Amino acid sequence: MEEAASGSPLFLGVREIRTVEEAAAYLERLINVEKQPGLPYERLGLEPVRELLARLDDPHHQLPVIHVGGSKGKGSTVLFIESIARAAGLRVGAFTSPHLERWTERFRIGGAEVPDDHLIAAVERLRPHVDALRTANPGAAPTFFDATTAAAFLLFAEARVDCAVIEVGLGGRLDSTNVVAPVVTCVTSIELEHTDTLGDNLAAIAREKAGILKPGVPVVAGLLPPPARVALLERAKAIGTRIAWLGSDFDVEVCEAGSTGLSLRWLDGPLVVDARVPVIGEHQAANAAMAAACIRRTRWLSDDELGPVVATGLAAAVLPGRVEILGRSPWRVVDSAHTNASVQALVRALGMLPHRSRHLVLSVSAGKDMASMLRALLPGAASVTVTRAEPTRSLPPETLAAAVRTAAPNVSLRVVPDPRRAVAEARANLASDDLLCATGSVYLAGIARRVLRQEDRPRPAAVGRRKTRAAHGDP
Repeated sequence: MEEAASGSPLFLGVREIRTVEEAAAYLERLINVEKQPGLPYERLGLEPVRELLARLDDPHHQLPVIHVGGSKGKGSTVLFIESIARAAGLRVGAFTSPHLERWTERFRIGGAEVPDDHLIAAVERLRPHVDALRTANPGAAPTFFDATTAAAFLLFAEARVDCAVIEVGLGGRLDSTNVVAPVVTCVTSIELEHTDTLGDNLAAIAREKAGILKPGVPVVAGLLPPPARVALLERAKAIGTRIAWLGSDFDVEVCEAGSTGLSLRWLDGPLVVDARVPVIGEHQAANAAMAAACIRRTRWLSDDELGPVVATGLAAAVLPGRVEILGRSPWRVVDSAHTNASVQALVRALGMLPHRSRHLVLSVSAGKDMASMLRALLPGAASVTVTRAEPTRSLPPETLAAAVRTAAPNVSLRVVPDPRRAVAEARANLASDDLLCATGSVYLAGIARRVLRQEDRPRPAAVGRRKTRAAHGDP
């Protein structure tokens, strides 16, 4: 089921877009809600993406979809679902956003990023339709995320995947991905986020997230605060569907947690599965449990078949940018935490890594609850380097530095506007028993991954020297 698609008309013909960079530049020129936060939320709607997909023969209608939304944990849950489904022998498409380093990360087929030429061809195929719709009605043209979502559906349909795991982008009700007719829906968590668009209280945000629920389609949900739980239940009752709740309908126990991963026990009806998961942080146990619960509710496998598949899939899961250890002695960690709850989970996970001093590189996007994030992150930090990972969305480093100084007056603080230099300089000052964590945004996590991995690649020996400098960390 993992064979590569070939001979498809999608991948033939003359292209005007010839590189991934050109494809990305074309998409970025469209209306980008992430980079235009003042755009009215109701402008989003689903009609533009539906019109675009209709012009492309509705590729999403060919896909059995597991649709995953929520405030945090949704990306990790998608990757866990992908890994379990692949362990079952299925050919899986996974769509997540944003990417850490490369555009192709957003689109995975068979456990790997799509090849550059496939993504180029997909964007080139949808381009004339996007342009035609923009010309016909500029006020209701497809957005950046509409086009990106359509590209994912094209890629997955052409590859004839057995299932597609789709992560919601923003909210749920009006998100571009909400055109799917899923076999299972998942809401991982609800917290205050994007309050300028989704609402200023948990119930309002939950109602937007609950917009992905569909009549008669089973729902898997995480541990939600009471107002959010009530809102989800109201939506489920109105459309006639049932929610399976973490903590009551299924559950997970963390048996062991440390610097090499988790040992957990998943319980769902008659199923009890012990699994080893090679990811850091007890918060990932809930995401793993929800992923397994989603697969069970597809009814693609019997319970007898599912147990071993869950154990195998969880053991093979890889979660880039989620408490990701890029080296030890000293510890080098990147994490994309950008909400209060995810930052708290990160801090708990860092406590599992034995170290003398903790050093942070921070960049935070506008619109986040910066004060709460800093209250969780700064206690115990020996130094903080603030930077600006993304020139449009990230806060100016001076703004972030002032907030750090207010929250932790005695911490050693540096302002380095260039994010690559910020990570490199913070790394250069570490002792072997220190810990460096770059966090606060997905943008910074991606940059830090590139810098820290490049640093640890073997360097060629200099001509005429008898000694070479050893690379730091694990081989």
